Amino acid sequence: MRLLLVEDDPMIGAGVQRGLKQEGHTVDWVRDGAAAELAIADGVYELILLDLGLPRKSGLELLAGLRRKGVATPVLVITARDSVADRVKGLDAGADDYLVKPFDLDELSARIRALTRRQGGRASPVIEVGPLALDPAKHVVTLGGSPVALSKREFTLLHALMKQPGMPLSRAQIEESLYGWDEEIESNAVEVYIHSLRRKLGADRIRNVRGVGYMVPSES
Repeated sequence: MRLLLVEDDPMIGAGVQRGLKQEGHTVDWVRDGAAAELAIADGVYELILLDLGLPRKSGLELLAGLRRKGVATPVLVITARDSVADRVKGLDAGADDYLVKPFDLDELSARIRALTRRQGGRASPVIEVGPLALDPAKHVVTLGGSPVALSKREFTLLHALMKQPGMPLSRAQIEESLYGWDEEIESNAVEVYIHSLRRKLGADRIRNVRGVGYMVPSES
């Protein structure tokens, strides 16, 4: 999952980015509201982690502006402002959730999963497509009840495909979910991961849509 972290504190930002990357997410990190606006205009993010006390443009200003423009990307506010009035302002400005610093990375990860599950219209935390099941919290994939060992990037790619079964993702969309700004993309990386997933899950589990990209069939 590709996330945008908007946080001006270098220690908090580095810790959150490192922790979420270890969870298998792709995390782009900016340190002020104006830079966040540019990043959101140029990139496709599944969720935004937003501090409120930002230089150049406050988090509340940024959030309100995004909602006025119709940007529906889920926003999880992460801030030291813990009063009820601050929470109300954040939620009324368009935040989908509100987490007060200091927080535990496990709770942050759980809230991210809950928001993306809600965005996808799913009640269950486990994504199931036919005999194929993926648990984002436990990082476990099973096929017909038997566990399948995947690398972090294989898991991230499969997760992206399974969230919208029957809908193909282009190579560019897959690369966006796998790689951040500071990571070099090898020319055949997507094909290598697809080949490995097909070898482990079966060739029919991931199909090539000619001229479009790859998908997991809705009844895999």
